[in-house]
Amino acid sequence: MSGPGTASAEPITNYTQLVEYIADGGKSPADWRIGTEHEKFGFRLADHKPLDYEGANGIRAIFARLVSDYGWEPVLENGNPIALTQNGQSVTLEPGGQFELSGAPLKTVHETCAEVTRHLEQLRRIGRDLGIAFMGQGFAPDWKRSEMPMMPKGRYGIMRAYMPKRGKLGLDMMFRTCTVQVNLDFANESDMVKKFRVGLALQPIATALFANSPFTEGKPNGFLSLRSHIWTDTDPDRTGLAPFVFEPGMSFARYVDYALDTPMYFVYRDGHYVDASGQSFRDFLAGKLPALPGEIPTFRDWQDHLTTLFPEVRLKTYLEMRGADGGPWARICALPALWVGLLYDTVALDAAWDLAKTWTIADMMKMRREGPKRGLNAKIRNRTVGAVARDVLAIAEAGLRRRQAAGGLAAGDEVPFLDPLKAIVEAGKTPAEEMLIAYRGRWGGSVKPVYSEYAY
Repeated sequence: MSGPGTASAEPITNYTQLVEYIADGGKSPADWRIGTEHEKFGFRLADHKPLDYEGANGIRAIFARLVSDYGWEPVLENGNPIALTQNGQSVTLEPGGQFELSGAPLKTVHETCAEVTRHLEQLRRIGRDLGIAFMGQGFAPDWKRSEMPMMPKGRYGIMRAYMPKRGKLGLDMMFRTCTVQVNLDFANESDMVKKFRVGLALQPIATALFANSPFTEGKPNGFLSLRSHIWTDTDPDRTGLAPFVFEPGMSFARYVDYALDTPMYFVYRDGHYVDASGQSFRDFLAGKLPALPGEIPTFRDWQDHLTTLFPEVRLKTYLEMRGADGGPWARICALPALWVGLLYDTVALDAAWDLAKTWTIADMMKMRREGPKRGLNAKIRNRTVGAVARDVLAIAEAGLRRRQAAGGLAAGDEVPFLDPLKAIVEAGKTPAEEMLIAYRGRWGGSVKPVYSEYAY
């Protein structure tokens, strides 16, 4: 989740400006970039408990070391460092202390993977000194919700109070989940629409390939991706498939209408978050927001509001692919390779749409419901997700090869980054199923080996 917006503080006076803000994100293909974001759980080596904010080996101490040792710049809220920035990257905190790297917009998968590697190596060096480590999981394997710390970010207090009003699992989403996502550009409105549709239709494929959250409080929970299931009962106003994307007339304006129909969480003013939960951005645009009577929004407010929408693919001034569980080092790099191969080559994009375009909303929703439990064995019509995943990976591989040939990427072919996903399809087992096999076998019914085997 983001911090306060960085867009202009210029007031917005009409609806057209909201549409233009998103439309202005369009870029020529030569300027398309890749932004990888990943979250991970930090824990103390001594007792495998989550990291507090304060303390000798807490998050504030980690931030201080990243600043002193590696030159990161702190971002403060009420005097507390709550984020770091450096060269277009940022490190932010999720509500329960999950560490998120939001990568800079980079040209190749090689570059974004190198960025991830540098970040994790920095944390590993600091961790050795502080007695801590980080791991990739979609859901905290044995921590109770009551054990999770609360980060000193004002927006999270507002969300924590509002979430239980809209769903049963929103607090679990906030405090006990981790994801990896990739942010990608579009050329214009028609390109955005096609990429949005392909991304939404195929997101359950990514969910299965990255499924990595089979444990809750030390026991199997009946899911392969509990993280994905949690989103089905978090907040129906702002989550899910977004069926309108597949309707005729999908456009920047249609997404703006969706955003305007989604209740707000907050407004950031003078260093503080103002609770506007459940209120309307339409009213804000008219100067009638109960939380700030008479005020009209700025572009920064609009940017903030767009970050509080949580469909499986999210549109800002770029598109976010949001369906994957957090996981080990190699799979962080596999996600951008998958989506770049599918969406940044026109032949691959057409092939991916041909694969999915006859699916109905009911087909996709059924796959979305089944996927968190059945993974590669979920069905889309008469095919398994595993079979579709094989086709998807072949399309992505061909797209990456054409991209390399056309762009002459100096670092060479990006295809090897798909290897972890190919191995999953060949084995016919999600990462979660591999963990369950270990749990019932060599782990002896304990999840504790996760803290060594899945640590970065």
